[in-house]
Amino acid sequence: MNSSSAQTAATLTGLAAVFMWSFLSLLTVASGTMPPFQLAAITFSIGGLIGIASWAWRPQAARSLKQPLVVWLLGVGGLFGYHALYFIALRLAPPAEAQLFNYLWPLLIVLFSAFLPNEKLKSHHILGVLLGLAGTLVLIAGMRGVEIRQEYIVGYVCALGAALAWSSYSVLSRPFKNVPSDAVAGFCLATAALSFVCHLLFEQTVWPAGTVQWLSILALGIFPVGLAFYAWDRGVKFGDIRALGAASYAAPLLSTIFLVLAGYAEPRWSLGFAAVLISLGGVVAAKEMFFKK
Repeated sequence: MNSSSAQTAATLTGLAAVFMWSFLSLLTVASGTMPPFQLAAITFSIGGLIGIASWAWRPQAARSLKQPLVVWLLGVGGLFGYHALYFIALRLAPPAEAQLFNYLWPLLIVLFSAFLPNEKLKSHHILGVLLGLAGTLVLIAGMRGVEIRQEYIVGYVCALGAALAWSSYSVLSRPFKNVPSDAVAGFCLATAALSFVCHLLFEQTVWPAGTVQWLSILALGIFPVGLAFYAWDRGVKFGDIRALGAASYAAPLLSTIFLVLAGYAEPRWSLGFAAVLISLGGVVAAKEMFFKK
């Protein structure tokens, strides 16, 4: 496989993560009223155990956990830091407004990628990610309504901090290409442990009420909070990180579509308009993949 084909394959792997994340809202709603840190502790445990289970026929993969401290700080800081700040933002600010600030992370990934070695940020990357951001603004404002208010400033800052945490983790993973994606299993388990501590400190335990909620939590741990992180690690390390950043705006769009199809949200005109903007942005940002010379 030549370098161009390898990059395309890695980019498609990263896009698979975006697709899995689009089920996050639907599965979270279906999981019931479990507090966020408790839910994170359980689902990240599942995600970490998935990686470790694959070592049964690849015992050498266990060596991936032996990494320098900086790698652990980056991995755990990205996974736990993002989710902790995002959960706090949702408690301190209305969800729609918090989402607007949080979904700056795809734009930040594209902008931060300009500082990576051998990466060139071109005008169509900027245009693509701005179209995606515009589509997300239309989506959130049209579906939920948005009103930025001063009393929620701390929540907005936390949401922006979450965006910075995830975009920084994604871009800074690029220089650590030699760290295998198997190490993500360790990051997930460490995140689960920290989430469990936060749950004990700040929340009351609530267990699922029925099979559907338990299955939803299991699905969360396997896909959006499990396999997606392994796929994303591969994508940002070896794929077109700028195209992945722009394409990430498909996650809130698909997430809303799935909620509508499942009956948890009402369809609005903004959904179709946002779909056009986000799809166009993704094609523009990744035009090298579609229109190769």
